[in-house]
Amino acid sequence: MKQTVMLSLRSRQSYEEQEAEELELVTEGFMEFRDGGWDISYAETELTGLEGVTTTFRVEKDQLTLRRTGQLNSEMVFRLGYAHDSLYQMPFGAFAMRVETLSLFYDIVPEGGSIDLCYRVTIENTQTGLVEYHMDIRAK
Repeated sequence: MKQTVMLSLRSRQSYEEQEAEELELVTEGFMEFRDGGWDISYAETELTGLEGVTTTFRVEKDQLTLRRTGQLNSEMVFRLGYAHDSLYQMPFGAFAMRVETLSLFYDIVPEGGSIDLCYRVTIENTQTGLVEYHMDIRAK
């Protein structure tokens, strides 16, 4: 059964030769247990620069999948010791992206939980960066 939750998100993105970008967001979302895993989703806002996009974290045993749909489409799979190649599709074009999971921890129960994720990203085989996510989930 899908339930409404409050999500507290913190992210930090740092790319070579650029100042790190940090974002904190508290928003309403949804959480649902189905097919042996948890789906945690929310609508992006103007604040994140991704208005018109729905972000879904799919939490399964030993794996986290991050999907974005709407104005842009992407799917990134995170597993320790694993690199995932994908296409990041935006309204003005697409680019190849690789993510390498550096750390992954999650603890999800029906009342909420948390997700911690750190990964290296490579765009078009050149630009590399580091992304860190922390999400707290609370049932309403």
